[in-house]
Amino acid sequence: MFDFSGKVVLITGAAGGIGQGLCEAFLGWGATVLAFDRAAEVLAEMDARLHKASPDLTDLEAVKAAVASLTAITGPVDIVVNNAGAAAATALSNLKPEDWTHDLAINLSAAYHCVEATKEAMFARGAGVIVNIGTVNAMLAIGHPAYSAAKAGLVSYTKALAVEYGPRGIRANLVAPGTVKTQAWNARAAQKPEVFDDLKKWYPLRDFANPRDIANAVAFLSCDLGRMITGVVLPVDAGLTAGNPVLASELTLESF
Repeated sequence: MFDFSGKVVLITGAAGGIGQGLCEAFLGWGATVLAFDRAAEVLAEMDARLHKASPDLTDLEAVKAAVASLTAITGPVDIVVNNAGAAAATALSNLKPEDWTHDLAINLSAAYHCVEATKEAMFARGAGVIVNIGTVNAMLAIGHPAYSAAKAGLVSYTKALAVEYGPRGIRANLVAPGTVKTQAWNARAAQKPEVFDDLKKWYPLRDFANPRDIANAVAFLSCDLGRMITGVVLPVDAGLTAGNPVLASELTLESF
């Protein structure tokens, strides 16, 4: 489908469900992949072709050191996929100050650090792509407020990157997933096995994305097919942010 032969791709949050999907996809498309995740034990079990590291993404110098160490082997990074993310509290009622700090650090500052660690090489070549993985939570209040606020900040940061670094040959975009079936849902599915069936009514396509759907969107924005696309937010959400079929049905007294 895509050809990334000769490209070096940095993927953060590589050990998570979406991250593993991204790594598998880009390896299959011929890329050299740098996989960053704090879960070193999970990384160790992943594809041996990956170039792996577990820096603290909230520490700029640690990220720079990890990038320098791996790119000494692979060559400079062409594409950065800032996928790392985490949510510490489900609602304002249980949000602690340390949760707020944590969520902003891993969901927003980490992306900034990865760009800082790779941008000079992109500037030198006059080319580069940054794809940030956000969330529909940045556009709708649907829980996890600190995580959502951080991802909303990521939208603004993405647009700033597109505007300020565009003249230097760098494109920056954001993919905003809705519900994605990954292991992150295991606890909720164990608590309520019918959770996915209950959620489907809110999605116009009555389905959910999987990690490969996210990887395909990232690849499109990263390749030459998307060469004139920068500064955009692309929801991959089965229509969730387009509108609410339940509300629309109740307002119009029509069935959708």
